[in-house]
Amino acid sequence: MLSLKRLFSLLVLVFGLSGIVNSSFAQEPGNHENVPAEGAAPAHEEKKGINITELVFGHVSDSHEWHLFSLKKENGQEKAIALPLPMIIYQPSTGLKIFSSSHFEEWHKDAEGKMISNEHEGFYMEKVMKEKVLATDGSKVYDFSITKNVLSMLIGVVLLLWAMTSAARKYKSMTAPRGFQNGLEVLIIFIRDEVARPNLGAKYKKFLPLLLTIFFFIWINNLLGLLPGGANFTGNIAVTACLALISFVVMLANSNKHFWSHLLNPQGLPFLVKCLLVLIEVMSLFIKPIALMIRLFANMLAGHIVILSVICLIFIFAILNVYVGGGFVIVSLAFSIFMFMLELLVAVIQAFIFVNLTAVFIGQAVEGDHDHDHVAVGEGAGH
Repeated sequence: MLSLKRLFSLLVLVFGLSGIVNSSFAQEPGNHENVPAEGAAPAHEEKKGINITELVFGHVSDSHEWHLFSLKKENGQEKAIALPLPMIIYQPSTGLKIFSSSHFEEWHKDAEGKMISNEHEGFYMEKVMKEKVLATDGSKVYDFSITKNVLSMLIGVVLLLWAMTSAARKYKSMTAPRGFQNGLEVLIIFIRDEVARPNLGAKYKKFLPLLLTIFFFIWINNLLGLLPGGANFTGNIAVTACLALISFVVMLANSNKHFWSHLLNPQGLPFLVKCLLVLIEVMSLFIKPIALMIRLFANMLAGHIVILSVICLIFIFAILNVYVGGGFVIVSLAFSIFMFMLELLVAVIQAFIFVNLTAVFIGQAVEGDHDHDHVAVGEGAGH
């Protein structure tokens, strides 16, 4: 029964993504409008105008509304059904303004090919690869809006708090772990025994809450991004940069004298070699959070792009030939299901790698200055 539920979920995801791509294809400028009166041939050329790059990146990028699905109108055009999100905009000259993103409902292309929205209360939106709020008078604008990624993050936080508090309440009742609580306990013990203790030693209890929070936060948001129409939260480099910055700040805040002396003044080396080694060590200090940031961002973004691109192949082949496109549906859906299952595995692996590297970096910063620890730090730096 469980396998049937999983199969059903996979099919819902794939067909949901197919619907999203199909809706976007139907909304491409020129697919249903401005047909010349001379003949029917231009309708053929309009279908070739599908922009795969714009279509795919439009679904993995952030937005001021949450697209759900599309409905076909009587005239054959597609109408997008989306959840409007609050726009919170501060302008030094006029102050704070709050309104719904639904006011930006009319879009057109300017001379440079950029998508421009209608004007509302002195603001308009520009969309290239991402949406940007601009003032009509050209003045500075600060956008604090609740975007799709922000809303997805809030949903992830609520789910994280619910999972942890519900498990904690059951432990207070002194009952044996079972079901969801049992599964949660296995993961917590795994992070404690395989990540925190080996890398942090006796100080693991101090950092265990941070490591658990990072692990479950990333994993939950990775999974939310795989739902049909879900936000690509962890595939946003700003998000992964903030997570990496937290790890970096915690590492520096808990570093000791031995860490800095090993970094800036390695002993027993010639002066020129010492200068070169210090330069390399300082560079590696800043490379650590950059590696954390790029690893998570690149893996999650790539997974979404691959799934959407494979589904887009259906419509690319359909433009060439209807029968070829129909025959390719089976291949595309099969590969999409395989990629989705792989992404489920990648979701937890990337969360584990991020939290494990965070523990390694913090462990290097808090190690003691006796000989054994000195050797361990040297070996860790070599890796």
